[in-house]
Amino acid sequence: MLTLSSLRTRWASFAGSFVAVALGVGVMTAMALGLAASLEAPERPPERFAASSVVVTGRDTLTMEVRRGPGTAEASEPLAHPQPVDNELLARLRALGPVRLDGGRRDAVGVTAPVAAVREAVREVTGDGARVLTGDARRLVDPATARDAEALVAVNALLGTAAGVAAFVSAFVTASTFAFVVALRRREFGLLRTAGATPGQVRRLLLGEAAAVGLTASAAGGALGSWAAPLLGRALVDGGVAPAWFAVQERPLGHWSCQLAFWTGVSVALAGAWTAAGRAGRTGPAEVLRDASADTGVMPRARWIAGGVLLACGLGLLGWTLVSDPSDLLGRKSYTTRPMVLVTAVAVLAPALVRPLVRLLRLPGAGGMLVRENAAASVRRTAAVAAPVLLTVGLAGSLLGAAGTVAAAKGAEVRERTRADLVVTDLPDGGAGARRAARAAGAAATGSAPTAVFVREDGTALVRSAARAVTDVAGFAAVTRLPVVAGDVRGLDDRSIVVNEEWARHEVGSVVPVVLGDGRRARLRVAAVLARGTGDNGAYVTMANARGAVVDRVDVRAPRAAGRAGRDRLAAALEASGGTVLPASEWVSSTRPRAGAQTRLGLFVVLGIALAYAAISLAGTLLMATSARSAELRSLRLAGATRGQVLRVVVGESVAAVCLGVLLGGAVAAVNLAGLGAALGRLSAPVAVAVPWEALGICAAACVAVGAAASAAGCLRQLGTGHGGVRTAASRLSTDG
Repeated sequence: MLTLSSLRTRWASFAGSFVAVALGVGVMTAMALGLAASLEAPERPPERFAASSVVVTGRDTLTMEVRRGPGTAEASEPLAHPQPVDNELLARLRALGPVRLDGGRRDAVGVTAPVAAVREAVREVTGDGARVLTGDARRLVDPATARDAEALVAVNALLGTAAGVAAFVSAFVTASTFAFVVALRRREFGLLRTAGATPGQVRRLLLGEAAAVGLTASAAGGALGSWAAPLLGRALVDGGVAPAWFAVQERPLGHWSCQLAFWTGVSVALAGAWTAAGRAGRTGPAEVLRDASADTGVMPRARWIAGGVLLACGLGLLGWTLVSDPSDLLGRKSYTTRPMVLVTAVAVLAPALVRPLVRLLRLPGAGGMLVRENAAASVRRTAAVAAPVLLTVGLAGSLLGAAGTVAAAKGAEVRERTRADLVVTDLPDGGAGARRAARAAGAAATGSAPTAVFVREDGTALVRSAARAVTDVAGFAAVTRLPVVAGDVRGLDDRSIVVNEEWARHEVGSVVPVVLGDGRRARLRVAAVLARGTGDNGAYVTMANARGAVVDRVDVRAPRAAGRAGRDRLAAALEASGGTVLPASEWVSSTRPRAGAQTRLGLFVVLGIALAYAAISLAGTLLMATSARSAELRSLRLAGATRGQVLRVVVGESVAAVCLGVLLGGAVAAVNLAGLGAALGRLSAPVAVAVPWEALGICAAACVAVGAAASAAGCLRQLGTGHGGVRTAASRLSTDG
């Protein structure tokens, strides 16, 4: 009964937590329903060979045995250049029934014949060198199948990340709100202790309130998320993330995804209130006598320990990864989750930073002095306002900055790897004409084709490495500027390979057993070793080791003595040979790595969630704080302050607290970006830290606007109250005078 009575009386204090949990559960429900839709994707009928009962494919997969614990298992990777169905097998299939070829492509053929007869023919001719597909498996040869599979992986990554961030931010905001609620109610808890309540009863009271908020908010959020899930599905399709057929269905609240989100929301509410309940239980009876505005005891020993451990974990993990595996810091999962630890650590330690940082403010006039001293004295209120801003700015700077920094480093790598003046693409003849035209003009040129090589590292993993095959090694050395750390790329030949430092065996002169892109096995000598970089410094082989690869570009370097006119003549000759000729700078600009649509959408979803929570938390905290300051505001009015002066002081305090959050969030982002820059340096990659100033400015401005509006609304409400309000007290004093 006491819990319900407290909720009815203090519903406004719990409004922020209610909305935060409801929004979090809504987001998690929608994301969980999206994940369910991706996992339960409908079977789609085959398209390419729908009229054939059986499909036979050439060898398109590499399968090798690797060690898994005490036993072995099979690991598979798709070949870069699938082998065509050979002529002997094709003749046998024609004898069995009608055969359908898809144009001039021989990677797969459709057969209308008994399955057993087709399997027998394949076994006799190729052994295990071809696959037989029937039923829905025939769709595996459709081009859309691979694209859909990649898209669904991106959808899962996006939804999983957004759901995880929603859960984290919900817990963060709820914990911050309940901590501030406890600070405002310390006299109430002291009165309960004076009346005989035990610490356990006080803790149970607060946890009961949290459970009630969590249950009702989770139910509301589940209904909201279930309603919004179909809209999410359409947004993913419109954003180019999900396939066109992808759809998210509204499900009943009993569905596993809704239940998962519901109970996660309840758990988040209880977890967020747990620490605050512990502090409430430690409130002594003497707190009923306290009426001081200045906060004391804001950093108990447990908080110092928790903050120190979190900070040590965040910085220690960053340093350990930087030393042991710097490339891990460049991954999206790493730079999405790593800032959360540092944000939490700084938020826990924030009360200790409030006074020294706020005292650095030098604001003019008596109002400015009052703003500074009030913000410094009310540590809990200032820290509670700064916390959501810290979260938003820290995530915005870390996530967008990391994505931009990695993309900039990859782009710089592409620029630094080429010495070419011109690049020819869209080649009609595999680049033979362009190479002849370049040689006739005395220019260095080489064609290259995308391929891959496979290595079984330590017998435990089958690793696929992207590679390029070159047509002319001398020309290749002349038109490239690779980050070579050992050896010489001019030593590349049909019996060697250029690798990077990421390979387990990368000593120059050592022989590496590999599987080539078409499935052939080879033993190649390491001719040169490249720096690891951002991960785009792949392997290089000759065309002899990339059977089936198609040249997709020719890099051309004009003679050293050629001037502008000579380069123009060379470009004209290359255009006459066919293909599209671009200056190397334009080609680099058009092909440099950029954050994909999935990554950009995912980051904006995450930041949108954080910004929405920041607005909710700021508004709720400031309205609660201002409602508890009626006596303070009355004193200011009785001392002669005008309504405008009181309003400016209150708004100034909220803006100061928001600026503190911006400063702390910027510090978190700076640490993360500094670690990322150090990782790029260790990987011998270009370091170009990209600070998202525009996004940071938008987040800061939005938080300032919400904070100022909420504090102004709360202040005006207090200044305009009736009986016992500030205006009434001032008028009464004037009348008595």
